[in-house]
Amino acid sequence: MTAAHEPNDMDGPHEGPIKTPKQLILAVLYAFVVPIFGIVLLVMFVTAEKRPAAGSDAMSPKAVAERIRPVGVVEVKDASDLASLKTGDQVFAAQCSACHAAGALGAPKLGDAGAWAARIKTGLNALTHSAVAGKGQMPPQSGGDFSDYEIARAVVFMTNKAGASFSEPAPPAATPPATTTTAAGAGGPGTAGTTAAAPNAGGSPMPDPNAGKPETTAQAALNAQVRDVPPNADPGRAKTQVAANTAAAAATTAPAAATAAPALYAQICSTCHTPGIAGAPKVGDKAGWAPRIAQGIDVLTANAIKGKGAMPPKGGSSASDADIKTVVTYMVNASK
Repeated sequence: MTAAHEPNDMDGPHEGPIKTPKQLILAVLYAFVVPIFGIVLLVMFVTAEKRPAAGSDAMSPKAVAERIRPVGVVEVKDASDLASLKTGDQVFAAQCSACHAAGALGAPKLGDAGAWAARIKTGLNALTHSAVAGKGQMPPQSGGDFSDYEIARAVVFMTNKAGASFSEPAPPAATPPATTTTAAGAGGPGTAGTTAAAPNAGGSPMPDPNAGKPETTAQAALNAQVRDVPPNADPGRAKTQVAANTAAAAATTAPAAATAAPALYAQICSTCHTPGIAGAPKVGDKAGWAPRIAQGIDVLTANAIKGKGAMPPKGGSSASDADIKTVVTYMVNASK
């Protein structure tokens, strides 16, 4: 008897799940759509936290402008416009509060009378100088970019909160425009303009080397003499008067230039050397300067450059050695 035959994998082809063209189209379509749909959902999930919530103003014009705001800005200040200068509390909030509000890095805390007492005794000028030039761990102006007047306002604000009674310093004076004063000339008394030139024998004007420059009293008198020379006078007289005019002007202006205070002194050194703060000899105090003058300009200049006692190197400035020597020379000459 023959055994019954059992079917196996070799008996013939198997039928797949796709039996019709419609099923093939659907399978192909699903093979593309389902992965793409899954990718879209995944991207939405990942970026969902960066989207503004409902009711948010993240897309408002103000918020957009803040996000695209330039990293740096240029601010032009007019020192003569007091309305554009910051008040003491504004400077404190913008720059000083980082340390003085919490008392960080050894900075005296705002309103702490005990911490401020010893500092207040040094005076407003000394405190302002320390704030402008920097002291200890505090950099100059604490890293800010304000005028010395604005820094002084902030110092007054902080110290008065701790019991001081300082008054705000006087606002900086506006620089007056340069003026030229001339003596009465051909145009009559009070005529403004360029100094008249002296005529020579031929009637053509002789140029005055000081034309257009401000006149001193002596110079104006000499210029008047030159202008009064008759047209047909000896030209030698006019030349002599012009030469005398030049010499008088030089003699008049040279002492003034030699005794004028350098700008560096007015900006930095006067803070201590005018009132005599922290042991600094007052300019004009002959007794205080006598032993120092005996050391010589070079020694005094070296001390100023390196710093001595309570005075930091170069007074806390970044001036050149030549500028420091100029200031030292001025103070010595003014204190002899």
